[in-house]
Amino acid sequence: MEEISGGCLCGAVRYRLKALPPKISVCHCTHCQKSSGSAFSVNLLTPEADIELSGDMAVYEDRGDSGNILKRYFCPRCGSPMGSHNLLRPGMFILRAGTLDDTRVLQRVALQCWTRSRQPWVKLTCDAPEFSQAPKI
Repeated sequence: MEEISGGCLCGAVRYRLKALPPKISVCHCTHCQKSSGSAFSVNLLTPEADIELSGDMAVYEDRGDSGNILKRYFCPRCGSPMGSHNLLRPGMFILRAGTLDDTRVLQRVALQCWTRSRQPWVKLTCDAPEFSQAPKI
């Protein structure tokens, strides 16, 4: 397997992945829209043990649309959102796919969640299952 790496815009935060994350999801919740500055976020559900991280990240504790506590991590220098921890999924890190150095390693999207908050002009062409809220996985 070729190296899978990524980082923030300014390069102060870098990471390497030991394996390709098994799940790629698109989240349309209002909190992902605000934290990304976009219409949705593309996330990689990654075991923490598979991430080698360098650099310091800042954290913002958020209560998502679901009511769950989410710790959102970002670069304190350039502000790039790096990912989050959902306290209901210990041992997993939700990595922002846009931080990858080479996104060609990504496979197909596994699911879209919080579609009830999707912007009306967003129409993705993937055939992933859609959930109006967070799926029970």
